[in-house]
Amino acid sequence: MPAAPYRIVFANEKGGTGKSTTAVHVAIALAYQGARVAAIDLDARQRTMHRYFENRAETMRRRGIALPTATFEVYDGSSTEELDARAEKLGADHDFLVFDTPGRDDPLARHVATQADTLVTPLNDSFVDFDLIGQVDAETFKVRRLSFYAELIWEARKKRAMATIKEARKEMDWVVVRNRTGYTEARNQKRIDQALIELSKRVGFRIASGLSERVIYRELFPSGLTLLDKGHLGELGTSHLVARQELRTLVAGLALKIPERGQISMEAVL
Repeated sequence: MPAAPYRIVFANEKGGTGKSTTAVHVAIALAYQGARVAAIDLDARQRTMHRYFENRAETMRRRGIALPTATFEVYDGSSTEELDARAEKLGADHDFLVFDTPGRDDPLARHVATQADTLVTPLNDSFVDFDLIGQVDAETFKVRRLSFYAELIWEARKKRAMATIKEARKEMDWVVVRNRTGYTEARNQKRIDQALIELSKRVGFRIASGLSERVIYRELFPSGLTLLDKGHLGELGTSHLVARQELRTLVAGLALKIPERGQISMEAVL
């Protein structure tokens, strides 16, 4: 039997964290490195990731070009069994299966989060977003307790640890990605740094640098292009070059193993 694709789940119960943008850029980065990527959008209402890939396909058709991309679809049902069947079918013969989830509490999002090989939780650099995973003391900013979402993932990882032995699966790698750090006041950013480090030691997630708030990401959406499509973006400004370095750092921080078949280094891509 062929190995199941490696599952990467982008999940956060709060919207506005750059989750879909991050998911698309990571998926395309993997495709550029020679991996076969499939993607399922679980936000049947907004369909941001799905629309991004649709726009990309339309740009390729209109310009007569071929770009690395993903096999993609949106799931608009409510059954976890049906979702598992769709995921198995779509992910067949692929190296990675990427899920983008709604920015709210959602049973399907919970389900795929517990099955993730890598769970990516993008957070804006603010205590409003931090509250999703941990609550801090108002005076000292020390972590007082885990929030519901962190407890959910903690329990999922414990169950996954049992499956690691029984089903020969790897342990879940939980990565909290810090997006939009450039707009955080220095003292507040230091407090968030300390709180994240403290909580990461208690819960066991890793911390990775993400993507800053840049106009370029919103500008690219209608065409479905990404910062990786450098031959099709026209002249790149300084902010675009900095954004590409951020993307390189993010992909490196996720530490995803690319199959040796047709492997291309990220340095060559970026």
